[in-house]
Amino acid sequence: MLRGYRWQFATLLTSVCLFVIALGARLTIEPEQPIVPSTPVVIAVTATPQAASGLNSALLAVDIDPNLVTRTETDEIVTYREGLIGRVQRLNPLYAGLNPVDRDITSLIFEGLTRINERGEIEPGLAERWLISSSGLEYIVYLRQGIAWHDGIPFTSADVDYTMSILRDPGFTENEELGAFWRTIETEPLDTYIVRFRLTQPLGNFLDRLRIGILPEHALRGTTAAQLAAHPFNLSPIGTGAYQLENIRTEAGIVRSVSLRAAPVFLTRAEGQSQPFQLERVQFQIYDSLESVMNAFARGVIDGFAARDRNERQILFESANRSGKQLINGFEPTIGTLIFNWSNDDTRYFRDQRIRVALDAALNRSTLVERTMLNKAVSAVQFMLPAFWAYSPFSSRPTYDPNSALQLLQAARDRLGENAVPSPQETPTETTTETGVSDAIFSFTILVPNDASIQSLAQEIAAQWRQINLNVNVEAVDLNTYHERLANGSFEAALVEYSFMGSAEPDLYQFWHQGQYSNGLNYSRVDDRRISQILEAIRREPFEVNRRQSYFAFQAEFAERAIALPLYYPLFTYGLSHEMSNVQIGLLSTPSDRFITIGSWRKG
Repeated sequence: MLRGYRWQFATLLTSVCLFVIALGARLTIEPEQPIVPSTPVVIAVTATPQAASGLNSALLAVDIDPNLVTRTETDEIVTYREGLIGRVQRLNPLYAGLNPVDRDITSLIFEGLTRINERGEIEPGLAERWLISSSGLEYIVYLRQGIAWHDGIPFTSADVDYTMSILRDPGFTENEELGAFWRTIETEPLDTYIVRFRLTQPLGNFLDRLRIGILPEHALRGTTAAQLAAHPFNLSPIGTGAYQLENIRTEAGIVRSVSLRAAPVFLTRAEGQSQPFQLERVQFQIYDSLESVMNAFARGVIDGFAARDRNERQILFESANRSGKQLINGFEPTIGTLIFNWSNDDTRYFRDQRIRVALDAALNRSTLVERTMLNKAVSAVQFMLPAFWAYSPFSSRPTYDPNSALQLLQAARDRLGENAVPSPQETPTETTTETGVSDAIFSFTILVPNDASIQSLAQEIAAQWRQINLNVNVEAVDLNTYHERLANGSFEAALVEYSFMGSAEPDLYQFWHQGQYSNGLNYSRVDDRRISQILEAIRREPFEVNRRQSYFAFQAEFAERAIALPLYYPLFTYGLSHEMSNVQIGLLSTPSDRFITIGSWRKG
């Protein structure tokens, strides 16, 4: 009876078999859509040493799987892209000061025991608080508890002790100045979260020195200073900062981009919770030239670029105007100053305060800067950065009054007598620009480096002073000759740019103390006891409130005595796309301080 249904049974059986086979095949097929990790991915790297340009140790070349890079860079992640010029060498805070590219990137990965705010005031970083002995020679630093490294390991005093041991190690030779300083400091862990520092002499800005990034002892245990320079850690860093390494992209062994991702362990901290940190990713794209980075900026490939000097600033300014980008300005940690040589017998009249004051009164600073450094600098009246917490808005500097200045100089000439004032040189050097002034009251030459902007400024100064019957010339020389002549005192007057780079609280002692002729930067040979006393007080005073008063006194005395003539503050310029907002720049001890407020930056 069932024989008539045999073909139906055969069909049914075949269908069941095909269904089972299809189901089994489906269960073994991988899903086609990419898997996007829900947390930042730190890609493991394999490092091989290669010769590093400009350094005595190795540049680590890294090979990255491009598929992994693609998977971590999705459109849903808010990404800020910035262009840097140069090479990535070591993403390690102990070496970062040697390379601007490394310094910018590591500033977001690592933290110091202290940090600064927008006015350069010291605030707790990895430290919670500190106690300073009455002698100023001992600092007890209490560390914050509950801080974790990017890999989740707790931060403790062992990390501080290890970092300082590397800095003190004679094998730490990459940054001699940094190592020499820390070899004078004794570090002793007193507890898991307490560290004692002992100094050989009081140092008012020691807390600023504690801003140096701390290394993770657990990741580098057993690594010596000599080994650290070529350690794989330098391109696979682990910090405690706001951002952690996500990936590194290379081409032919050269790092072309470094992506950082907001660190989950940081975002759970109080400072991570108090700011929106809308920029989930910060990507640094590395370029070989200013031309290539400007091209990328104009085309919108990158969102930002920070000019490193006034020449780059001018090009950035012009490019931003053409492409409709926004520019944000701050002050470089530099003050352009006209100095007098107090020890040169040919210009011994510079020792007379009244003559220096008269020269000051005969300068129209705003006109000087507008005519020669437009969009590159702004005029200065104090030997202090305006954004600094101890800047005094009050100045005892004389107002511009060339007529009064002329009367003062004529009186000084009569007072000193003809024999006290040497005659001008009859045969100027080839690099001297001279415009004779008949019956000049005084004659001298301003030494400048062979820089077009500074030369123009010096020529404008000379022109203004010729209006009060001074015979002033300008001598431009190559940079090496310029520095040699400043160091050995073979000049009469000079234009000098004093750099505060690297310190939020610069050591003015080295510039103006009477004992800093030979081993300091007191090129003027200034010998003013009152100024020296104030600088001594600033240098040894550990408490900020007391230093503030001394800083105010210094600025008042410096201006009143016209020790030297501050002329301009070079501008730091940050070019940004119009997608970026809420970007603010405060005091810059280094260009990387532009990231201090990055937690509140927005894109879109």
